[in-house]
Amino acid sequence: MSDSAIDAEPGTVYLVGSGPGDPELLTVKAKRLLEAADVVLHDKLPGPEIIDQLPEARREDVGKRAGGERTPQSEINERLVELAREGKSVVRLKGGDSFVFGRGGEEAEYLAAHEIPFEIVPAVTSAIAAPAVAGIPVTHRDHASSVSFVTGHEDPTKDESAVDWEALAATGGTIVVLMGVGRLPDYTNALREAGMNPETSVALIERGTWPGQQVATGTLETIVDVRDEEGISPPAVTVIGDVAGTRESTVDFLQTDYGAAESEGEQ
Repeated sequence: MSDSAIDAEPGTVYLVGSGPGDPELLTVKAKRLLEAADVVLHDKLPGPEIIDQLPEARREDVGKRAGGERTPQSEINERLVELAREGKSVVRLKGGDSFVFGRGGEEAEYLAAHEIPFEIVPAVTSAIAAPAVAGIPVTHRDHASSVSFVTGHEDPTKDESAVDWEALAATGGTIVVLMGVGRLPDYTNALREAGMNPETSVALIERGTWPGQQVATGTLETIVDVRDEEGISPPAVTVIGDVAGTRESTVDFLQTDYGAAESEGEQ
C-alpha cells in the first residue's frame, strides 16, 4: 500500500445485515448501499439470490461455514481497514442482523481502533424471521412471554460454555438457537436433564425464506431423529417451546412463496 493511500481520507465501512435471505426482505437502505458500494465483503448466509445480484467485480466472498472453508476473522478485519484506507465505500454484508451472533460488534471495535468511519445498518434477524415465515411466533400471549436467543456455535477457544441451559429450561419461555443443528443432541439433552418436559414442541427451519426452505417439527425427545430422517442441515434455526406447537393450527392456511418443504415428525 502506498503512503498516499494511508494519508488519504478513508472511505466508510457499512456493517449491513441482509435479513434472512429473501431479497425482498432487504431494507431499502441496505439495497441502496449494495448498489452504490465499491466493494462488498459478504458471508455465505445473505442468501444466494442476494449474492447473485452483486456484480462479481465488486464482491469478495469472505464466508465461513461449519466444517468447510473459513476466512479468519482477523483477515476480514484487516481487509476492511485496507479497503477503507484506499478511500473505497465498503459494505460488509452478513446474513440476518450483523449484531445478532454476527461478529458485527467485533468488527465495529476493530474499525474504531483503526480510526475508520463506519455505519451500522440493522436488519430483520433470522432468529425471528425464519420462525415467522414457518408460522411460528417467538412470543405468544397464551404460550410465551419471553424469548431467549442462543448461539449453538460458541467460540471454540472458550474453556466452557457460557450458555446456562438449566436456567433457560426454567424460564418457561421460547428458546431460539442459531447455528445449532450440529449440536442439537447436546442441548436438547441438556434441557431434558435440566427438567424441561421431553414433550415440549421443537421446530427446525432450514434456510428460512431461501428457495427450498424446509421445516421439520417434533419434540425435545424426538427432534434429533426427525433432523436425521429429514436431512435438515445448516443453516437452520431451532425453536424450542410451546410456540412451536402453534404451527399446527395455522399451517394449512399459511401462504408462502419460499418453496417450503414440510416435514412433520411425531409430536
